[in-house]
Amino acid sequence: MQKNILTAKEKEKVVLVGVIMGRQSDDVVKEYLDELEFLVDTAGGITLKRFTQKLDRPDKATFIGKGKLEEVSEYIKENEVDILVFDDELSPSQQRNIERAVKCRVLDRSNLILDIFALRARSAHARTQVELAQYQYLLPRLAGMWTHLERQKGGIGLKGPGEREIETDRRIVRDRIALLKKKLEQIDKQKATQRSNRGSLVRVALVGYTNVGKSTIMNLLSKSEVFAEDKLFATLDTTVRKVVIETLPFLLSDTVGFIRKLPHHLIESFKSTLDEVREADILLHVVDISHPNFDEQIEVVKETLNEIIGAEEPKENIMVFNKIDNYSFVPKDEDDLTPSTKENTTLDELKQTWMARENAPCIFISAKEKENIDDFRRTLYEHVLRIHKERYPYDTPAYNPWDFDDQNQQDDL
Repeated sequence: MQKNILTAKEKEKVVLVGVIMGRQSDDVVKEYLDELEFLVDTAGGITLKRFTQKLDRPDKATFIGKGKLEEVSEYIKENEVDILVFDDELSPSQQRNIERAVKCRVLDRSNLILDIFALRARSAHARTQVELAQYQYLLPRLAGMWTHLERQKGGIGLKGPGEREIETDRRIVRDRIALLKKKLEQIDKQKATQRSNRGSLVRVALVGYTNVGKSTIMNLLSKSEVFAEDKLFATLDTTVRKVVIETLPFLLSDTVGFIRKLPHHLIESFKSTLDEVREADILLHVVDISHPNFDEQIEVVKETLNEIIGAEEPKENIMVFNKIDNYSFVPKDEDDLTPSTKENTTLDELKQTWMARENAPCIFISAKEKENIDDFRRTLYEHVLRIHKERYPYDTPAYNPWDFDDQNQQDDL
């Protein structure tokens, strides 16, 4: 017990700010701030309090109103808060103005996500991509960084470096950005060579919102040990494994998860990482059915994929509703006010819901508890087999193992 208390004390104390704009409801903003708090937790901070304000549009100078900013500032002072985090992206001038008012470090959602990506990056490819995104985010904020240093140090000769030094730093950052882009081009060429050496096996890619269980499914199907954790962005590097169901081989790749308001610079930097998605024959869109707003997460993934892949020919898509062992939802467009739960809803009933009707083909599973995995394998096998037959008409399995009742015909993956 003492260890947990000590850990909590070591964490940086954080306050969150969200703005309710337009027709947004309080519940929607609460959900957004829940996710922001999860991001803070993933980054190693602890959230003390949330502030929200209803506005027609953000204040040009401080994003939130003057009165609300004073309220936030007073709380920060009384509770010795380390970081103030906004759920929306701040302009460089807004960030500087807020920092002057609250006298603590100010981050926006983009900056927080970049920090988590930097923490999670393992390979040279991912580290280079994250560093490039960080420098692109930093470039317009250099003047504010110098102002921050001026406040921290002060004293004679340390009143601020002046415009010449700021311009020098801008030139250094631009040069670093150019160097990182060249480095990424070289890495991308190496990756392309690796993909070409894999032959023409059918390719399947796992995509989805962050923390929906893609890596767990990867481990289940490929018997590998891909890092999986109940944190956002546990996986940044695309992992590819060869999987064989019966005598049918294919390539399965696990990709970085998406999230609402993913920073534009990060999307641009990680486009090359998602070449596995572009070249995939089948996309397994994994959805956390236990999340209260999973339908919104589905749309976020679709929009992000469209931005990354572009308006190319739509790929074959199988919706995989994961975590059925942990769901609780209210039926859509129904008058029944009793929430559906694991205890009173069967798998057959799930297959008759609006989720199944609107997202066919789809499958309902629990990767963690290994529920309905045989149906999942069968569905995946049939889709891969069809493409395999088209590609290799004279090199296909002699039989479909699921055509037989004998369970011994089915080998565990």
